Amino acid sequence: MIEVAEEARKRVERALIVGTVLPHEESAGVHAHLDELAELLKNLDIETVGRAVAKLKGPAHPQYYVGTGKAEEIAEQLKALDADVLVFDSEITPTQQRNWSRLCRDVCVIDRQEVILDIFADRANTREAVLQVELARWRYQLPRLAGAWTHLSRQRGGAVNAKGEGESQIELDRRQIKMRISRLEQELAEVRKQRATQRKQRERHDMPHGAIVGYTNAGKSSLLKLLSGREVMAEDKLFATLDPMTRKVLLPDNQTVLLTDTVGFVRKLPHDLVEAFKSTLEEAVLADFLILVLDLSSPEIDEHWDTTLSVLKELGADTDKILVVFNKIDRPHDELALIRAKSLFANGIFISAATGEGVDMLLCSISQLASEHSRVMKLVIPPVRSDLIALAHRKTTVLSNKYDDSGNALMTISCNAFYREKFKDFQVV
Repeated sequence: MIEVAEEARKRVERALIVGTVLPHEESAGVHAHLDELAELLKNLDIETVGRAVAKLKGPAHPQYYVGTGKAEEIAEQLKALDADVLVFDSEITPTQQRNWSRLCRDVCVIDRQEVILDIFADRANTREAVLQVELARWRYQLPRLAGAWTHLSRQRGGAVNAKGEGESQIELDRRQIKMRISRLEQELAEVRKQRATQRKQRERHDMPHGAIVGYTNAGKSSLLKLLSGREVMAEDKLFATLDPMTRKVLLPDNQTVLLTDTVGFVRKLPHDLVEAFKSTLEEAVLADFLILVLDLSSPEIDEHWDTTLSVLKELGADTDKILVVFNKIDRPHDELALIRAKSLFANGIFISAATGEGVDMLLCSISQLASEHSRVMKLVIPPVRSDLIALAHRKTTVLSNKYDDSGNALMTISCNAFYREKFKDFQVV
């Protein structure tokens, strides 16, 4: 039944989106949220043909989330627009979803969480991402099975306490899904072990490790591509990158760091996705420092900052080790926003990953963070080891360099543990 529903959803093309304003919320931001929801739907090739906004006087209505009168108004709007899917920006309960399906005569009814799950499913490429998405989707689907078999529940027998065929199918599906969830959790545990092994290999080299984090479509992948000089998938769409990608970056002072591009954050990120993607997002938690990328051209930059910080805190990341980077300075932007950003973030760096503007300053700031992991060594290297002298110039920061009467190189360098091991036999106090 679930597979049939998913096939039907692939055919939907025209959406009516619904936003709600709770009593304690400002109504000004609801259309910005709906704009983002429309952009999310665009990623699924679904056109937004209309929008509705409901102001709630109290808690969400248990039957439709909005009041009965507003629900009937939305149903009429849906019919007038000839829309084939109704999408709520807020998360609705399985019961509310079933009630809406009946009210709208079986039109597909979903919420923002399901939209994000569908996009993640479409973007997942590696085995880890595929497993994580599937786990999140089954967790989301499990409580929604009750309405999936209502057509079969009418086939029940005449006895008062007899179980109908539909009810039996529900229980069968629940058991199968719970078993699948358990298997997925086991497989992901193995993936986490493999990732931990890869991380230990990086730690043996003692290279500083930074994670690039931020709101989705802020330019994180483009920045990693620019800094590393290596090809990284970077597209102008939400959630273009789901799989973490790590690249070596050689800094101007010859230090080497590892930078990891992580999945972008978004408002109202489904909790199940945060849980399912912890093995991916833990790259941000365990990094030595974070590069938080913000889109300076976005009018929602304040909310993007709040959303990113809230997700990082939920993951347990150290938010004291953040290098704030304002990207897309080459695009049209609000000058007042630029002035405000500079006043709030005295150490913020303003760049364009597209043109390279400001990147030199960013590299210098990364060098300062990376230097915390480096140590100074004084070396005496004989002429016969010219290979080590060349290595020092190529891979470390040379603070001083001269030669004595015997031709020995007297060098003072700053390097990480990996290179300290190579030079240890020539170190002097």
